[in-house]
Amino acid sequence: MERLAVLVVVVAALYFGRDIFVPLALAVLLSFALAPVVSWLRRHGLPRAPAVITVVVLAFLSISAFGALIAGQVTQLGENLPRYQSTIEEKIRSLRSSATEGGLFERASKVLRELSNELERPAETTATSGPTPGEQKDVRPQPIPVQIQQPDPKPLQLLQSVIGPLIEPLATGGIVIVFVVFMLLQREDLRDRFIRLVGGGDLHRTTQALGEAGQRVAKYLLMQVVVNATYGIPVGIGLWLIGIPNPLLWGMLAMVLRFVPYVGPVIAAIFPLALSIAVDPGWTMLLWTAALFIVLELLSNNIVEPWLYGSSTGLSPVAIIAAAIFWTWLWGPVGLLLSTPLTVCLVVLGRHVPQFSFLDVLLGSEPVLTPQESLYQRLLAGDPDEATERAEEFLEEDTLLSYFDEVAIPALALVEHDRARGVLDDEQRALVAAGALTLVDNLSDYEELDPEDAQRTDAAELRANQLPPRIEPGPDWRERPILSAGGRGNLDDAASAILAQLFERCGVGVRTVPFTAMSFTNYASLELEGVRLVCLSYMNSDSLAHARYLVRRVRRRTNALILVGFWSLEPEEAAQRDLVKATRADFCVTTLAEALAVVLDMVPRAAEPFDGAQVSDQSQEPATGAT
Repeated sequence: MERLAVLVVVVAALYFGRDIFVPLALAVLLSFALAPVVSWLRRHGLPRAPAVITVVVLAFLSISAFGALIAGQVTQLGENLPRYQSTIEEKIRSLRSSATEGGLFERASKVLRELSNELERPAETTATSGPTPGEQKDVRPQPIPVQIQQPDPKPLQLLQSVIGPLIEPLATGGIVIVFVVFMLLQREDLRDRFIRLVGGGDLHRTTQALGEAGQRVAKYLLMQVVVNATYGIPVGIGLWLIGIPNPLLWGMLAMVLRFVPYVGPVIAAIFPLALSIAVDPGWTMLLWTAALFIVLELLSNNIVEPWLYGSSTGLSPVAIIAAAIFWTWLWGPVGLLLSTPLTVCLVVLGRHVPQFSFLDVLLGSEPVLTPQESLYQRLLAGDPDEATERAEEFLEEDTLLSYFDEVAIPALALVEHDRARGVLDDEQRALVAAGALTLVDNLSDYEELDPEDAQRTDAAELRANQLPPRIEPGPDWRERPILSAGGRGNLDDAASAILAQLFERCGVGVRTVPFTAMSFTNYASLELEGVRLVCLSYMNSDSLAHARYLVRRVRRRTNALILVGFWSLEPEEAAQRDLVKATRADFCVTTLAEALAVVLDMVPRAAEPFDGAQVSDQSQEPATGAT
């Protein structure tokens, strides 16, 4: 409630104090834009005061010349508008004549006439009917019409009526100029005072916030000017070629209105489209004008803006729209122009000041959930299809092994952590595990490797490039010689399925079984003939005792090598626990890349005779696959 009260007070102060805050905000914005030019002049030997005066005078002269040119074009357009009246009337007549008898226009006109007659009928009856019997005729005299004539205005009154509306914008412009001059002259002093006021106890963070805000706003303004110029100049040239009157006016108007997010280009296109209807007796000019704006808008939005902007603002599209609505309500049209730069400053403030971190979450463009958290959330919501879409977006820039190792396995670790805390019941855990299995199945046919990458077979190169290589194993290793199983839960089954898919992409046959098949009651019936490697997956890092007893159970039935994966353990913690010694397994790994490296080291020996000596020999080599 305290934060809400503070927010209400701040908004009220901005609204009722807009006569002060609007010029101040404009001055801050212009200072951000002009500061790099002043710095450039100072680096070339010009003192601060002359540099500031020169830049400010040139800037405001440019703005004034731009406004005067637009005003002249508007005056010329107003003088020419009466010439287009006959063309508009001719088009209305042609539309009316093109409609058949009883068509849409005729029916609409008939309905409107009947409604008008029905509304006027009671008034006419009352006005024309005479007095009824028993009523007396009104013999009062009729009122005399009076016409009030204003005297000719005095010169002082005429001057006041002309200059009065200009006083407020001129005063605002003068205040802005004064603010800009003093902000540029005292920029370092104002910066130090702001740092002392806001973040005196954390100079590093406050300085970083100021630097980032200035850089983002300056880059946004520069890129916005460049984008608007690359849009407005082609608009003016295109309209001149089409034959629209005053093409210079519409090109300049398009440049200015593109500062308004989203709706500005639409407003800029309305006027030339309407004028094309008034100028051209046909419809060709309208079609060419519409095509011009559509093509330029597509080129600007899809080529020019992504190339120039990049991530210069750091705002999400929804935040830009919401900011435009809020600042327009608060300060009117000026607020609409200032909405994006002001919101950029708020986002930077939220990024570096913990008390305002909610602003970065609400308005920033950076994802608020990590890929692991996003996957967990989608699986918990029972939506593996959207999870697959996001996985494919990740795979456009990275490998499947990286996705499984950096996103999928950590997401399952988050699920296991919540289960251990008691905030996830069995039904929700089963839903997440089923969604993870669906995700793995959806990605089973995803093609990510080029033919050149598919020839890599060296384990060291695998670790360096994070690419699961496609190998040509012997016949024994194509007949499912690897058994992949979950250790003690359905989350372990999901991790086991991920590992099995990576093995299959390497060309090695794998058979997966659920964790229930490894239980004491079902293990006796498990088919282990031909199995050379048993892989056990654990998402619970505290399952060392369970893994040790399960390894002993496996050894009683087969002499196959045993690999145990503790996927939620960090490598440092795994090294401290000495997993190979604690579990009595042949290999203990914590990442999928390590597990693949173990298999790649084993496959070249596929043609060699397999006996129990291999197990004892390799189990004594802690460097092979051991963490």
